[in-house]
Amino acid sequence: MTPIKRETNDSKKKPGKDRAAEIANTFEWLITAFILAFVFRAFVMEAFRIPTGSMADTLKGAHFRMRCEQCGYKYNYGFMPEIYGFPSDTIPAQKIKPPQTRCPSCGYSLPPSTTMPVPIANGDRILVLKCIYQFFEPKQWDVIVFKNPTNPQINYIKRLIGRPGETVEIIDGDVYINDQISRKPPKVQNELWMPVYDNDYQPIAPSEDFFNYHKWAQPFNMAGTKWVTDENSPTLLHLDSAADEIDTIVYDTSIGNTPNATYAYDEVRGYKTLPYCSDLMVRFYVRSVGDSAGLIGAALSKYESNYRAWVDLRGDMVIARVVEGKETELARKSIAAAAAGKSALFKFANVDHQLIFEFGGEELRYDMGRGADAAGPIKPKIEPRVEIFGSGKLTLRHIAIFRDIHYTLTGSIPGFDRGRAGEGEPFALEEDEFFVLGDNSPNSEDGRLWREQGKANKGLKPYRAGVVPRNYLVGKALFVYWPSGFDFPWPESLRTFLLRKSENNRLFRVMHTIVSLRWIPNIGQVRFIYGGTEKIKS
Repeated sequence: MTPIKRETNDSKKKPGKDRAAEIANTFEWLITAFILAFVFRAFVMEAFRIPTGSMADTLKGAHFRMRCEQCGYKYNYGFMPEIYGFPSDTIPAQKIKPPQTRCPSCGYSLPPSTTMPVPIANGDRILVLKCIYQFFEPKQWDVIVFKNPTNPQINYIKRLIGRPGETVEIIDGDVYINDQISRKPPKVQNELWMPVYDNDYQPIAPSEDFFNYHKWAQPFNMAGTKWVTDENSPTLLHLDSAADEIDTIVYDTSIGNTPNATYAYDEVRGYKTLPYCSDLMVRFYVRSVGDSAGLIGAALSKYESNYRAWVDLRGDMVIARVVEGKETELARKSIAAAAAGKSALFKFANVDHQLIFEFGGEELRYDMGRGADAAGPIKPKIEPRVEIFGSGKLTLRHIAIFRDIHYTLTGSIPGFDRGRAGEGEPFALEEDEFFVLGDNSPNSEDGRLWREQGKANKGLKPYRAGVVPRNYLVGKALFVYWPSGFDFPWPESLRTFLLRKSENNRLFRVMHTIVSLRWIPNIGQVRFIYGGTEKIKS
């Protein structure tokens, strides 16, 4: 039998609580948490908000969210508060009528008098890994935050292009380091492709005269070929020909957008004066019918050469160059025959002096070399050409053309017509000097265009104009944790009422601010910010 322990009076006593010790312990934890947060913010990670569009579309400042009224293509246009009479870096709560914009896919553009007011979206909020460059050397193509050399009180964000001891030269939109073209890592390259035309987005009223100042039509010219559009779905293209009969369609830039180095994010005026970008990519999905006999291919021209990539649907990938009518095979790869009735992704790119051909999960590359003349004599005024060709019974869908980023030598600073590091004027970096560029090249004040010497600290002599000194590096942009969100769909009548009442009443002003908050997250735009140096394959 288990004995029962008798409860004594002493066991009933509860120890008294030392309130003073508890309060002291709470303050100790609060102070510790504050110190840890301060240390983390100062030395590990800090949040920043992007105020301007110099890195668009990689990182967006305050902007209008636009959707083309004709084809439905979504794009962004930068908001400049000064134009509307607001102080710099202001995000107004009320809707604003955007200026004239232009669709980057179909070219539709209307005067601002016809547009409706829309909300202003905040700039991207990002996390920056600080002090990483105290332990690791910065890598080319990293997106970095640094102190503005001419005003160290302000933080800037740009893409790192040149490092100490390197010579930077911009030739026809490409970056050359020590006389060799600098290729972007795949993840960076994927972020920097920009639309020229997307066949999935077609206008609902093509007869209007607002598509690059003319009417719209299918820009792939199919006259005289057996290519046809689908009667029920005009975004699909069909071919029904003999397996040995090749039919070619050509992208007509007199109808569709031209491959100029334009940005939908920037003002429409003068877009045709920007240079051609001849680094292009064409992409579509192809489905064969029947016994898979035939071929499908695409051609991209650069200067005076035409580069062709095709796949024999029974098992060969080929890349060739055509100059003055003479075709030279550059690369070939045997693959499994394409499965009839199944769609396969076709991508062909001419970028940074390399030809990259992808089909159904297989890849074929050809390296043209890294010298400036690897693609032949540089003739940037020759407009590049895009073709799609094939034979057999085929269906194409999701057809699109993209262009690479194209660094220009002019910017938005009046009187500074040509930036540094241009062709024939390489810019040599000295010890602890870095060179940066903005992704929105026509609208970025960066290393090309800084005219003043950098202000030095600790009694040092001024820094050279055009460089970021090592001790002004803040950190590496890592992650977009809060893209501009969406506001709650309050009734428009409520917004109008609160706005009217807020002029003379602080309570209504606060209420209007609350209903104007964009607190619904834009989850689809949460993303990593890619950088790093290209990994050269052996």
